[in-house]
This record gives sequence, C-alpha cells and structure tokens, in this order.
Amino acid sequence: MNTAGTIDRPLTHDPKKQAPMKPSTSEPAGSATTDFTTTGATEARQNRNREMQLMQEALARAHMHERLHDAAQERRAVRLAVAQRMQRRAERASLRARRALAMAVMQ
Repeated sequence: MNTAGTIDRPLTHDPKKQAPMKPSTSEPAGSATTDFTTTGATEARQNRNREMQLMQEALARAHMHERLHDAAQERRAVRLAVAQRMQRRAERASLRARRALAMAVMQ
C-alpha cells in the first residue's frame, strides 16, 4: 500500500523526510505578519516569577524566624518555671532545717 500521509497521520514523523510546505497561492507573498521578539515580555515574566519565588522564600524565612523566636520564648518560660519550682523546694527545705535546728536547741 503506497498512500501518501495526511496532516493527522503523516507518512513519517521525521521532519527532514516530510515534504516541504509550499506557499499558498491564495495569499500574496509576504502577507504573513513578521515575527516579533518577545524578549522584553519573557524577561518581565521571568523576573516576575523570580520575584514571586523570592517573595515565597522571604515569607518562609519570616515564618521560620517567628517559629524559632516562639520556641526560644517557650524554652525561657520552661526554664523560669523550673527555677521557680526549685526555689520553692529550697525554701521549704530551709524552713525544715530551721525547724529541726530549733527543735534540737529547745531540747
């Protein structure tokens, strides 16, 4: 079967082996719009993407800084509670020792 390929089902997918496109006779030569470079738009889009990525990184950095600050504050609060507990325990031991000394002196 020696049938030529169609647009949807080309004979080969290799562009070098396909037949070259012929210009249409219905359109005058040079009527197609000229290609224009979009480097400015591409650079702006890449810059915007970079700025958005940097914004996300800055937000994540601020969030982590806040979490570290909260963790440090929590550690300070725990240390303060432990110190207060130890101070109360030491005061009770001191009172017991004074009472025991007073009892020993009284006898």
